[in-house]
Amino acid sequence: MRHLTPILLAAAFLAGQPLAHAQVAEFAVIGGTSRLSNAGIGSFNFENPREDDVELTDGWRLGFRMTLNNWRFLGHEFGYAYNRTSLKVGSDEAGMAIHQGFYNFLAYATPEGSIVRPFATGGVHFANFTPPGISVTQGGGDTKFGVNYGGGLKIRVSHSLMLRFDVRDYLTGKPFDLPGQRGKLHQLEIGVGLGIAL
Repeated sequence: MRHLTPILLAAAFLAGQPLAHAQVAEFAVIGGTSRLSNAGIGSFNFENPREDDVELTDGWRLGFRMTLNNWRFLGHEFGYAYNRTSLKVGSDEAGMAIHQGFYNFLAYATPEGSIVRPFATGGVHFANFTPPGISVTQGGGDTKFGVNYGGGLKIRVSHSLMLRFDVRDYLTGKPFDLPGQRGKLHQLEIGVGLGIAL
């Protein structure tokens, strides 16, 4: 048995090597722009409502993403993003927030471990629209659900650091249930981020 111990230790070490170098998870911080279209959310005029009496404006976003790459070409992503926008009523504007949580499925064009990894993605999300003067931590805001899709590119710049570029379109129900609403709110995310791969 003493002669087998070094062989068993060497076999265990070699068997563990692929796991030691395999990328299991990524954590990323992403910032960018949030461009809204079909952004008219209704009217406060209940007798003669127009969809564009109340609008949301373009803004910026900051988000965090955790990616689990379970397969060579496929992965899962969970995240949160804070979006800064404005609620525009006529010529008056006031800042407000959109808090988003999401899950996405990722399909890569190159295998795990590649330096450059283009990907396509699709998933589901919720968005909490928090109007001016309201706090989401106190249960304020209006939560809507939706779907999103897009793509991006991850570029490994070192063993553990990567750059990523994301473009996604979020389709969400319009908030506050105002009269005159039609269609879905489109939010286009264009973001750049820095990630750590484990």
